[in-house]
Amino acid sequence: MTSDRPPSEILEAIRSLQRLTDLFRERRRELAREVGLSEAQWRLLEEIAGDGFMPSLFARQQDCAPAAVSRTLRQLLERGLVRVSISPDDARQRVYRLTPEGRRILRRLNVSRERAIAAIWKPLDRTDVANFVRFAEALADGLETYRTKKP
Repeated sequence: MTSDRPPSEILEAIRSLQRLTDLFRERRRELAREVGLSEAQWRLLEEIAGDGFMPSLFARQQDCAPAAVSRTLRQLLERGLVRVSISPDDARQRVYRLTPEGRRILRRLNVSRERAIAAIWKPLDRTDVANFVRFAEALADGLETYRTKKP
């Protein structure tokens, strides 16, 4: 009789992935707290730092309510980390930019993140990291395919 139960090494891999995910999320929360932000605020600051930020598009990409994005934007505006102006090309559009304080906060976050990368990732064997990347991409592709085609 064959079992439908996954092999033990697959179950161990899933547990390891969950542990890694939990630790990664906790570390992001810690980094954000160090500079007085929530993870959502940090994500939004990073997005605004790039080109062409649009709150509605960001909400769709993050699969969150537009009201939640608006609330987080308001928090960042109130803290003086972001400024908003009317688009010179289309008065219906708003342009969001980081203030000097917002850029300073992101620099601090990047320094902390780079310090962690140096301590954790750089000592790892480059071949192991390359293999991990290939495996993680294949796993992510499989999860995306399964999610869209699941029975």
